[in-house]
Amino acid sequence: MKIVLALGGNALQLDPKDKTCKAQLDTCKLTAKSIVDLIEEGHIISVVHGNGPQVGQIIAAVEAAQKLDDGNVLFPLDVCGAFSQGYIGYHLQNAIGEELSKRGIDKVVATIVTQVVVDKNDEGFLNPTKPIGSFYTREEAEKLEEEHGYIMKEDAGRGYRRVVASPKPIDIIEKDIIKQLVDNGNIIISCGGGGIPVIREGTMVKGVAAVIDKDFAAEKLAELLDADLLLILTGVDRVCVNYNKPDQKELKQITLVQLDRYIAEGQFAPGSMLPKVEACKMFIKSKKDKAAIIVSLSKAKEALEGLSGTKIVY
Repeated sequence: MKIVLALGGNALQLDPKDKTCKAQLDTCKLTAKSIVDLIEEGHIISVVHGNGPQVGQIIAAVEAAQKLDDGNVLFPLDVCGAFSQGYIGYHLQNAIGEELSKRGIDKVVATIVTQVVVDKNDEGFLNPTKPIGSFYTREEAEKLEEEHGYIMKEDAGRGYRRVVASPKPIDIIEKDIIKQLVDNGNIIISCGGGGIPVIREGTMVKGVAAVIDKDFAAEKLAELLDADLLLILTGVDRVCVNYNKPDQKELKQITLVQLDRYIAEGQFAPGSMLPKVEACKMFIKSKKDKAAIIVSLSKAKEALEGLSGTKIVY
């Protein structure tokens, strides 16, 4: 089975307070065990990962350096996203490769620095809301707006932060080479952090200041690869309705009709479970004979056996 697997933040950092490279690599080694469990079963796996904390660190470091010395480059957001793809991809491919070797599995794992196309007219650009980077005083924020064209907003009394759009992906520039590599049985890490957001300008593409949700990027990749399954790995074993209430209910399998009803009821938190279920919905609507599963990282293998997770079908 051809599977696109979307890794949540817990697959890269178990302890959000420990953001060291060693901590991330150690977590990736644990994550690799679950991924290689699926490969060992004969599945073809493509990996997509988030980059929230990591790209935040990169941006903070770049901004701190620029504050100390104006001569230091204030790298644009798309470049910082590319940095994070290489950094995280290196750790994941290192960990997966090591686990493959331990089990005697002869597979190649590689990272593709991926550009993901968005629509320059996406409504997200009209009202950017995704905060990134450091906090600034009002005076510093106004200077950044004037010199770099940033959009700065006050953040709950803590200062001013830059905000950017979160547009939906519409295409993947490297789709053909990714498909070729995947169809040849390789394990490919791509669309890291949702991909580097770009817009088309004639025959060229241009990076834009935006953040693409990794679940939507994974969905688009699953469509383009004609995957059999979109597998979103997160911090819970099953999707729940009435979450954290006395009548909380775990969902084992639901249809799109049921899912739409739960979305309309506001059952899923924006920025958390909502983008995951919406990504699953998009994939299944595009591939009616396919399925999507949301499950915890540690229960991925069990989810494919029907023993864990929430399976979403047409």
